Amino acid sequence: MQSYSQDQTLILIKPDALKNSLTGYVLSQLSEFHTGLRFAGIKIVHVNTMLAEEHYAEHKGKVFFPSLLEYIMGNIHYANEPWKHRVIAIVYQGPDPVKKIRGLVGPTNPLVAREEKPGCIRALGTLAPLKDEQGKIVGERMDNLIHASATDEEAEREIKLWFRPNDIPPSMHAYPVDTCTEYYYFKDNTLRTEHEPGSTCFLAPGNSAWKSDLEALQALNQGKPASCSVETVVAKYLVNN
Repeated sequence: MQSYSQDQTLILIKPDALKNSLTGYVLSQLSEFHTGLRFAGIKIVHVNTMLAEEHYAEHKGKVFFPSLLEYIMGNIHYANEPWKHRVIAIVYQGPDPVKKIRGLVGPTNPLVAREEKPGCIRALGTLAPLKDEQGKIVGERMDNLIHASATDEEAEREIKLWFRPNDIPPSMHAYPVDTCTEYYYFKDNTLRTEHEPGSTCFLAPGNSAWKSDLEALQALNQGKPASCSVETVVAKYLVNN
């Protein structure tokens, strides 16, 4: 049997691409014919605030951070149509996926993309000015249609943030999975192991979870340093609810 690379990367088709009916174009550019990669998982996600904040955590505190959240949550391009707030999340798998997809996507800034790599996906994007309360321009938001993981490490973090193991066929799992043996609840941004009124159970005994998520939850429950925050773990389990 021919082996197939388990390397993976994450793609997000953002609300501006959806609104401008570019989904088919984007998917055709990312097809196995062009990339040699294949789908490992795909889902439509109604992005909540927690997931948006975790995805863009590296930009927290920057002037454009609030606008990024509004953008990825669909609030900007579908301001009066909340039922259309969605992102298409895709896991691609195969040889050297991060480099291949980044090459097709192009530079982050659409203006740079048009100059340096005309014909790439992001060359169809736009820039939007960001203004303060007085109407003064303080920065810009890049509506660049698509997100693509920049490194293998980023791909792992993002795939585990956007996808649960059950969203991906077991034969296509690139990262270790384990079975949960405890109940885990979330309330007031706090991890709990016993039910309380108003708490939400996001993992229960028998559920499949990324092994790294379970290790992080165990550490957090014991008050020890963990590889990620509880929000990073919980975010994927509360989307579309």
